[in-house]
Amino acid sequence: MIRAVFFDLYGTLAGFHPPKEQVQTQALKSLGINVSHEGIIKGYALADELMSQVNATDAPVPQLEGGDRERFFAEYERLIIKGAGIEVDIETAKTAWAKVREVPYGLKAFDDALPTLVMLRERELTLGLLSNIGGDATDMVESLELAPYLDFVVTSKDAGAGKPHPPIFR
Repeated sequence: MIRAVFFDLYGTLAGFHPPKEQVQTQALKSLGINVSHEGIIKGYALADELMSQVNATDAPVPQLEGGDRERFFAEYERLIIKGAGIEVDIETAKTAWAKVREVPYGLKAFDDALPTLVMLRERELTLGLLSNIGGDATDMVESLELAPYLDFVVTSKDAGAGKPHPPIFR
């Protein structure tokens, strides 16, 4: 019998607003790099695989600092652009990532997130959020209007380890 359901935040309950593909396209266009929406989706698949691999190590992305963090996101951006069919060097990718960071964006709950949480709450299930966010997620969860439906929120910072490592699930 199911007694609890745990959710991730990004990509499960909420996503970038405007969508990350739109942010990427806008930032790259400012550098004269024209990409398709479908290409950016392919690129994110490549880049997110790198993110997963790094997060499975003893030095996950939220813990990277300084030059290590900068190098990671330059490579992440290079993979996004590569997935869109364009090869760029790491310096161009670093410049592109800086442009992405200039575009204002936030998170928005997906249209089906609240109805799903309400339905699960009506079934008296324990509902939790497990996220690799490196900081406090309280304000974010409240601003997305998810807090009333969650029994707990655990971040990689809280657990001292991120997914897929066992401590965050314990």
